[in-house]
Amino acid sequence: MEELVLDFLDFLKNDKRLSLNTLQSYKRDIEQYITYLKDMKVQNIANTNKTTVIAYLLHLQKKGRATSTISRNLASIRSFYQYLTKKGIISQDPTENLESPKVEKKLPQILSTKEVELLLDQPKCDDLKGYRDKAMLELLYATGIRVSELISLDLEDVNLEMQFIRCNKGARERIIPIGSLSVNALSEYLSKSRNLLIQRPDEKALFVNVNGKRLTRQGFWKIIKQYKNQAKINKDITPHTLRHSFAAHLLENGADLRSIQEMLGHSDISSTQVYAQLAKNRIKEIYKKTHPRA
Repeated sequence: MEELVLDFLDFLKNDKRLSLNTLQSYKRDIEQYITYLKDMKVQNIANTNKTTVIAYLLHLQKKGRATSTISRNLASIRSFYQYLTKKGIISQDPTENLESPKVEKKLPQILSTKEVELLLDQPKCDDLKGYRDKAMLELLYATGIRVSELISLDLEDVNLEMQFIRCNKGARERIIPIGSLSVNALSEYLSKSRNLLIQRPDEKALFVNVNGKRLTRQGFWKIIKQYKNQAKINKDITPHTLRHSFAAHLLENGADLRSIQEMLGHSDISSTQVYAQLAKNRIKEIYKKTHPRA
């Protein structure tokens, strides 16, 4: 069964061109399922059926897994079985017509414009790290790109003269404009910090850590937590929070959903529509606070 999993992951990587994070998620979910099958003395994937899959989902539920986690596991397993069916390794997909557990969609946490300004004002441009952190936070809020995309940016992906970045990590390339504040922060980082941080002159990464190597997702997570604490913002801020805030603030100020979808790189408009709900909730809050007869 392990060889089938490896074949499937190769298919996702080379044919579907999924990101590394998504591949790791599939790998983790399916390997856990295979481990469960072996514990149940099932040595051949062809000997599984719909009951087997349901029993596994109940097993996850008993272990206290969240509904969203169980739903994601089923999606990974379903993709695996669909692959095996197409390859003729099994004759019937046991997940066919099997409904995913309903997940209550939570609206993403966003910052107010004042909170964003407060957060972005935390990095002080008085050392190498400060210039870098200021440029990263300004760029995240200016573009709404994912953190994985931010740390994957290379030097050649930035065009300060034309004021845009090229984001090509994923299914398709996106050209995203950047504003003057982000351009200024990037210019200062490139002229006053990056060349002193890098260890090799041929380093491609735009953002590097203190060892001169490409910054990691974990490294950025520590950075944003540090500035959140400094700013004394009483909200749970994740690396994705600035992305959500970027989209919500654009919508509040009149941007259309299609343009936001393009900038965020959403393949489906339904992923972007959650920000419309955020905007509606925001309008309701303002109405209740300001209307004399609310």
